[in-house]
Amino acid sequence: MSDHELPSESPAPVARNPDPRLVAAIVASALFMQNLDSTVVATALPAMARDLGEDPLTMGVAITSYLVALTVFIPLSGWMADRYGAKQVFMAAIATFTVASGLCGLANGLAEMVAARVLQGMGGAMMVPVGRLLLLRRVKKDELLTATTWLTMPALLGPVLGPPVGGFLTDLVSWRAVFWINLPVGVLGLLLIWRVIPTLPKSVPPPPDVPGLTMVGAALACLMFTFETLGRGLVAAWIPEAVLALGVVLMVLAVRHCLRVKNPALDFSLFAVPSFSVTVVAGTVFRVGAGMVPFLVPLSLQLGFGSSASESGMVSFATALGALTMKPMARFALRAFGFRNVLIWNAIVAAATVAFCAAFRPGWPLTAVFMVLLVGGLFRSLHFTSTNTLAYADVSHEKLSAATSFYSTVQQLSLALGVAVAAAVLQASVAFSGRVMAEMPDFSVGFLTAALLMALSAPLSIGLPHDAGEGIVAGRRKSGS
Repeated sequence: MSDHELPSESPAPVARNPDPRLVAAIVASALFMQNLDSTVVATALPAMARDLGEDPLTMGVAITSYLVALTVFIPLSGWMADRYGAKQVFMAAIATFTVASGLCGLANGLAEMVAARVLQGMGGAMMVPVGRLLLLRRVKKDELLTATTWLTMPALLGPVLGPPVGGFLTDLVSWRAVFWINLPVGVLGLLLIWRVIPTLPKSVPPPPDVPGLTMVGAALACLMFTFETLGRGLVAAWIPEAVLALGVVLMVLAVRHCLRVKNPALDFSLFAVPSFSVTVVAGTVFRVGAGMVPFLVPLSLQLGFGSSASESGMVSFATALGALTMKPMARFALRAFGFRNVLIWNAIVAAATVAFCAAFRPGWPLTAVFMVLLVGGLFRSLHFTSTNTLAYADVSHEKLSAATSFYSTVQQLSLALGVAVAAAVLQASVAFSGRVMAEMPDFSVGFLTAALLMALSAPLSIGLPHDAGEGIVAGRRKSGS
């Protein structure tokens, strides 16, 4: 690494070693924007559909197009950070995301919206993993859980504020305003990053794996296209199946290629680290199920209960409020029970809370719905904190760029799949029942599907060592097993 290191650029006029908690809080401004954006869009989706003349389920492409762009471009983020400097890439990514948010607010059709969302996703693809990399390179292993908590706590304000803010902005101003609120947040984040975070030295990494990046990106795009079009009558019946087959072939070729080259787009050698491999596999299955919930809840409240966007937002934010409440308790839970036990048993409990949502009906008081979502948010938050921390616990310093790119890729893919699977399940349930629009029984099918996927992550976590993550959670006694 030192043989290729370039002289670092002149840093901003600040202290050279800021508190990692301060760095984490500033980096979290990027996560705040991203999480705020995803939750306000879901709440505003029915209003967007009415204004643009689209079906609410079809408008799900406004979410998945963004998530697909995130997934496709994330593998390049580690190389970009090494080559051009993590701080510089981070700031450029926030600027791109902010400008694209403004364009989303100006869109007058679905095609314009999708194009702006893709640009927004390109910025987000560099923003979150590179920001996480800025933090990971400054903390010791025993500081990892604390830094992760500080990183995610401010970021969780996005989902907490998103549903009610999105609902009120949609009802009182316009759905377009839900994108414009990113503009001041982006500008403030840029100023804080320039002022506080020192510039890290650049390096000269090997050339990017262009064939691998191309095949991975094309395979992921094919997969998401299939989920968005299968059985919806949007294209000829044979096209989704043909695109799916092409995507599978491309993914097989991409994996084969990445296993053979020296510096692959996705470094599958990381799967030799048990804490990384199990976390990625089990965490992906869990996130697909959990990623269905933010899509299903606001739609079920607005289409099933007949609630306004504001009412829907005030109830939907219970999930994020529960997540925010759990963050300070995560260390206690992991210290008491260990990562392995938490990931196995918490997956089952979290799945049960989502399955309970299948019982929602218009006769329910919104207060009761709020409480169910609040409890569910607690357990899903514990799971996300555990997986996000454990994934990097045993990864070597020189592999951190590859690990953040890989983990962020599968993380975003699972969230995109969650939205796509939720929309596909709703569409299939509507078609099977002969209904014209989605009603509460269709949303029940969606919630039960999400719960099943989340529960499947429990047996996949059994492969973790009993002492996984002990070096992270200080003070935990070794288990006798």
